[in-house]
Amino acid sequence: MIKTEKEKLPNIPKHVALIPDGNRRWAKKRGFRTWIGHQAGVKALEETLQRVLDLKIPYFTFWGGSFDNLTTRPKIEVNFLIKLYTEQFKRIVKDKRTHQNKVKINVLGHWKEVLPQEVQKVIKRAIETTKNYNQHFLTFLLLYDGQDEMIDCISHILKKAKNKAQKVTKEIIKENLWTKDLPPVDLVIRTGCENDPHMSSGFMMWDTAYSQYYFSKTLFPDFSPEEFEEIIKDYSQRERRMGK
Repeated sequence: MIKTEKEKLPNIPKHVALIPDGNRRWAKKRGFRTWIGHQAGVKALEETLQRVLDLKIPYFTFWGGSFDNLTTRPKIEVNFLIKLYTEQFKRIVKDKRTHQNKVKINVLGHWKEVLPQEVQKVIKRAIETTKNYNQHFLTFLLLYDGQDEMIDCISHILKKAKNKAQKVTKEIIKENLWTKDLPPVDLVIRTGCENDPHMSSGFMMWDTAYSQYYFSKTLFPDFSPEEFEEIIKDYSQRERRMGK
């Protein structure tokens, strides 16, 4: 296990974003229904979140599903995902670690427009219950599309300008993003990359301008906290030039 004290591993990232790819392929390889892969992915997420706390990483963003994932896949799979979301957010609110570590929950994306009212209520309760916490920040991207985020940002800027000339700055763009309260992403991890490392749907395109990337071949249900920790160690040894 990696020594996580600052003197041993000083370059811990402030903000890590994780794209959990491979649930469906994991299930298919084992002859299971696709949604069983999502269920297995929940366990991997829970173990990863514990390691995030252990490593004292303050900001962690998890892509729980793209807009396409929740609007174009088979209904039975989508219904199972909705059930998992409901159970997971209920569990987070009840988990003593959430409150002991002052974990603030937020959810970004089109979830208010698409998800059933029942799961919306559970998500809103998680957000409301943790709104005053400020030690760790756990953000879920649900029905998220980075291109939609940028379009919405531009629309807000134009609306506020009210047909007047408006100088657009980096600060103004950030203030109008869904992720306005999050710092830049230091490290993006994508699992399940079998010779095809790539991004999807303009993933957090503004906040990842200077991010480091790590592409793992491990399908997400098999993604272990030990591998996560090794990735953080790898990051800590990199030199970030920030475009210079």
